[in-house]
Amino acid sequence: MENTKRASFSIEKYYFDQVHIDMNHRKGDDLFVHFEPSGIFYSEDKTYDLSFVFTALSSKEESAKPFVEIKCVGVFNFKEVDSLDDIPEFFYRNSIAILFPYIRAYVSMVTNQANIQPVMLPTLNLASLEKPLRENTIVK
Repeated sequence: MENTKRASFSIEKYYFDQVHIDMNHRKGDDLFVHFEPSGIFYSEDKTYDLSFVFTALSSKEESAKPFVEIKCVGVFNFKEVDSLDDIPEFFYRNSIAILFPYIRAYVSMVTNQANIQPVMLPTLNLASLEKPLRENTIVK
């Protein structure tokens, strides 16, 4: 059996650095959500900042403005990773899956505390965000 090192990662911390609620943009009870992931790999300290923007809209029309927009950043540490190419494929899907429950709970809490109709996100399969995250990752 070949002696290969497997890259491992862990989440160090997460934080919400942008929260915007504008109920003037809510037009009815319909809810459409959008997620936009991006990342920065810091090769010197072997960390990865996953920025995950959640947006809630009242319609799918391009002119629709979000009534909730929240950005969460998760900071991940790597072992056995020295470059972007060393990051295993499974990281992108799993990092999103790790961060999503925090976003889901925060969206619910902040909209409920704002005394508006709360946005309750179901458990979602976000595997489709794996490719956009890889494509929107840069190295610093």
